[in-house]
Amino acid sequence: MTVLFKQGAGRKPGFGPRVFQALLAGAALILTMLGPAGAQPPIHLTDLAGHEVVLKAPAQRILIADGRFLIALALIHPDPGSLLSAWPHDIDRIGPDGYEQLRQRSPGLAALPKTAISAAAQSVEQILAVNPDLAIFSLDSRLSAEERARIEAAGIPVLMIDFFIHPLAHVGPSLRLLGQATGRADQAEAFIAFRQAHLDILAKRLEGLADRDRPSVFLEPHAGISEECCTSPGNGNIGDYIGLAGGDNIGREVIPTAAGRLNLEYVIARAPSVYIATGGPYMERRGGVVLGPGFTPERARDSLVRAVGRRGFAELPAVRDKRAYGLSHQLLNSPLDILAAEMLAKAIHPERFADLDPGRTLDAINRDFLAFTLHGVYWTSLADGGL
Repeated sequence: MTVLFKQGAGRKPGFGPRVFQALLAGAALILTMLGPAGAQPPIHLTDLAGHEVVLKAPAQRILIADGRFLIALALIHPDPGSLLSAWPHDIDRIGPDGYEQLRQRSPGLAALPKTAISAAAQSVEQILAVNPDLAIFSLDSRLSAEERARIEAAGIPVLMIDFFIHPLAHVGPSLRLLGQATGRADQAEAFIAFRQAHLDILAKRLEGLADRDRPSVFLEPHAGISEECCTSPGNGNIGDYIGLAGGDNIGREVIPTAAGRLNLEYVIARAPSVYIATGGPYMERRGGVVLGPGFTPERARDSLVRAVGRRGFAELPAVRDKRAYGLSHQLLNSPLDILAAEMLAKAIHPERFADLDPGRTLDAINRDFLAFTLHGVYWTSLADGGL
């Protein structure tokens, strides 16, 4: 038997001095390898542009180039304004009521530096001056490879997400990236599961739907903004939701991009069975369709009546049959898209979705997820009975 040390007279059993010092040295080495107490490993992400993004820790000073990202953050963080170092101040994407609620929670929100919305006006120097620990852009922002490289060379990670080009497919992965980047992954996954469950219901009820049973749908974003016709989704963007809801988007065949324009003659020739107009509070000063906080159901419907009173619209079957609807644009191009999808499903296939209640879904989002409360009227109908 090997004896490591002898127990001296009156000494309690234990380690000798040399062994104790060796143990201390080993413990110090382990602590050095592990890093400071409470340190977290780097966060490795792959964004929607296919770039590898590494964060040393969850982001706490974020620059966002699109106000819709603030809505997404509000679904996973109780005080999303506290995460920002700069944003575009495009409250049209949020609505004045939601913005005011967020501002009351984070009074400094209004004073944050302003970033440009379009890539053409975006200043790399402006981004560097704000010194965020993460800069988040949309895939449709057209941020050049050179601009991205300059930002990253300054030690600022750049994350690309997408709520606009293919939102139906990209909202979930984009929200997951936001959750992982901010240390709110569990909260993001909870909402992703909630959203997917609602989308699955729509898909299940429309299984086996034949093309001939898909009503033709004309959706006009920002409706009534002028007398001229007409902006429309093409391939991607809102058009994907029309397909999900069992409709045939009349812009799909002639607009190869996510959005474009249709002339009135084409719209009349396609004779859409369903017409959807989008709008919001921002449309009040422009005479368009108004929806959201501060508007009564009667006011919202009256704005829709004005929109379909423009030249040529009375000839559309959708208007004659009172299958014309208004939808809040704030519900599009964000994780709130499930509300838009449910409203579209009820408008396009009322018989299949008679029991579907987007209002109940909105209540659940307000109760369980959002850092602010969505008040007001978010959809309307030309028909007296509504949706």
